[in-house]
Amino acid sequence: MRCGGGDNHRIGLYDMFLIKENHIAAAGGMRHAVDRCRRYMQAHNFQVEIEVETQNSDDVREALSLDVDRIMLDNMSLAEMRQSVLLVHGRIPLEASGNVTLATVRDIAETGVDFISVGSLTHSAKALDISLLLRS
Repeated sequence: MRCGGGDNHRIGLYDMFLIKENHIAAAGGMRHAVDRCRRYMQAHNFQVEIEVETQNSDDVREALSLDVDRIMLDNMSLAEMRQSVLLVHGRIPLEASGNVTLATVRDIAETGVDFISVGSLTHSAKALDISLLLRS
């Protein structure tokens, strides 16, 4: 990733709370999920950023009201991303994610989001078949 000019915003599950839609549903809502993360950090003298996945502008508004560290715009159209950028107005970094390809990344960047996740760079990378043959 780094050799190709990219930057990882997370290395593993230990360095940021990433609250996805299933976490939100299991916790009984976005506010509850964020509150649980904050309580955990306080109880364990632990501090990392909190990022919340959003599906639409209502979710973005809610995440904005919770003062999280980053908002993920998941599977949004370019128009929805532009609307979210205007709504947030630079107060919290925005990350575009979901169905991002190298063919769509420029259009997504032009919406004004701060970060773009391209999962295919890691989960769909082709393996390099290397073998070591010893000859006698």
